[in-house]
Amino acid sequence: MITATDPVAHFVAFAGRLRRAGFAVAPEQTMAWLAAIELLGPTSIEDIRRAARATLAPPPDRFADFDALFDAHFLGAQNLVTEAEPSEDEPIRAAEDSAAGPEPMFGDETRESGAQATSAELLSARRFASGSEGETLRRFARALPARAPMRQGYRWRSARAGRGADARRMLRDAMRNAGEFVRLRHRKRRLRQRRIVVLIDVSGSMKERTQSHLAFAHALTRAAASVEVFTMGTRLTRITRPLRLRNREQALGTASSLVADWDGGTRIGDALNAFLAVPRFAALARGAALVVLSDGLERGDPTAMSDAVARLARIAWRIIWLTPLAADPGFEARTAGLVAARPYLDKLGDGGSIDSICTNVLDMASEAA
Repeated sequence: MITATDPVAHFVAFAGRLRRAGFAVAPEQTMAWLAAIELLGPTSIEDIRRAARATLAPPPDRFADFDALFDAHFLGAQNLVTEAEPSEDEPIRAAEDSAAGPEPMFGDETRESGAQATSAELLSARRFASGSEGETLRRFARALPARAPMRQGYRWRSARAGRGADARRMLRDAMRNAGEFVRLRHRKRRLRQRRIVVLIDVSGSMKERTQSHLAFAHALTRAAASVEVFTMGTRLTRITRPLRLRNREQALGTASSLVADWDGGTRIGDALNAFLAVPRFAALARGAALVVLSDGLERGDPTAMSDAVARLARIAWRIIWLTPLAADPGFEARTAGLVAARPYLDKLGDGGSIDSICTNVLDMASEAA
């Protein structure tokens, strides 16, 4: 039954119940459902059911399971649908750094070892100590504005030469000179920094480098005009907003409270597909420079990873994949996922240190030219 004390919590709990039963429900879908209920002002439980179907989008072959869970949650009917424990086949969940907050963290387990890649989900919290890459990141932040990848904007500015004539300024000049055009003026589009989208692998195999990668993302977010940062492991989490804080320790501490899958499994393909499945996230990659910080040790389906990278290559301006394994001079892509994705990458480079990551990002524009 819908409780009168806290109806919103009751609706949100239903979304969690759907996830436990294997339905893929993103946080923004839950918010859209709540907004639809408020907008429509439902007069019956069937109005709420129709709004849930429209916004939570259950697959047609599971409408019966969806209705059974709905009746069990809101009408108290017997639930015949098994709510499974999280497994390797559970869809990747997407969380955003919005006012709605991240998905809740379940349990208080932590992962001590990060030597092997796995696809199992492990939810944990993470604390970060003060880093030692301060001077490198300060140099990077000073150099970035002059070397960041650029694109043509929509606004114009005057120029000494160019293909387009500045008719507006020429007409102004003519009004001052008895209708005579005394000078040919040109214009060209202003240049703007391209958006940079950073995807950081926070799985167990990348445990030792997570803090330095987040410190780099913080410096990049503070220095560039437009940056978006996501973490990926067994979940996809947007952490752009906390990384905009000026103080690095405060920014990393706030970001750590949003990410629930530190040092867990590795499901890169599923995480990238979850990124593309959210239209607002996928739009961020359009025409952007995409930087992936990951060792590429995919334990899921390599086809999913290859398909996701291929789709990203069609909408992004450039994709560079920086892996710590490339620090070895004899490195070759050998994992099934990275081998399958390699043809769609513009660069597979060294991500073994902050210096190499900063150098690769600063060289993006010159290499593309």
